[in-house]
Amino acid sequence: MNLQLITLTGTKVDESIYSAVIPTVDGEISVFPSHEPLVTMAKAGIIAITYGKDGDTIEYYAISGGVVEISYDFIRILVDEADHGDEIIEAESKAALERAIKLRDETDDQVEREKAHQLVDRHLVRLKVAELQRRKRR
Repeated sequence: MNLQLITLTGTKVDESIYSAVIPTVDGEISVFPSHEPLVTMAKAGIIAITYGKDGDTIEYYAISGGVVEISYDFIRILVDEADHGDEIIEAESKAALERAIKLRDETDDQVEREKAHQLVDRHLVRLKVAELQRRKRR
């Protein structure tokens, strides 16, 4: 089965995979070969991609929300951004998370508070992906 992970800046993944776990608005879904066709909305979270039946090779990506299209032999995920665990610098994400929490806690403007909540969620996901990648290397 082929997976395409496409962002605003280009294609992140276009490879043959065994399975993927994708965060959707209705919960996480696991997709295997010959999956029933489906179109759904992805939410911000972690995509776990398994490259072989043995499960030895797993890659993690932090994604923003988007659209997921699944067919019997392919998965296409369109998102604003997707970051591989190796691309995330933990110190920068921790600092950004602290700034977002401070903004969320100090603002009285509802729109700014919602933006801050989204930033908090984004950086929590990025930190989780970086942690998963670090564990994988051990």
